[in-house]
Amino acid sequence: MEIINQLIQTRNKTLGYFDLNEMDLAKSYSPGKWSIKKILVHLADAESVLHERIKRIISDPKQIIWAFDQDVWCNILDYENFPIRLSKELFQANRESVIYFTEKYYKSSEHVQFIHSESGLKTLKDVFDYIPFHTQSHLLQIIQALSLKEQTA
Repeated sequence: MEIINQLIQTRNKTLGYFDLNEMDLAKSYSPGKWSIKKILVHLADAESVLHERIKRIISDPKQIIWAFDQDVWCNILDYENFPIRLSKELFQANRESVIYFTEKYYKSSEHVQFIHSESGLKTLKDVFDYIPFHTQSHLLQIIQALSLKEQTA
């Protein structure tokens, strides 16, 4: 399945960025935007949230799934000082499980519905499809940040 290839490809690209040095982790793709480190911690947290959503939707369809405010998480959970090693481990473990669930449930996921607290009626397929898209959009920000000269957040 193409979705599995996308999940594996974005996983592999993302994991390499967790090993950047402190100077590169401090870079940002635009003034006032998140640093690479904050993006990576966010990706790990988002992967955890999406993983949990998948499990909840499979186990109990038609429920309401609540959104989370990524900026609040970044500030309150202190992404700047969160151990990058832990984020890497969380991202990797959750992505492996997401791949497992995608392999097992993707083909039938279009008919499994739930309500997202902000965007309304969705399907499990929507969640599966969103994950590589979300990761790729942040990978582009990381690539952009690394291509800029000596800029930090």
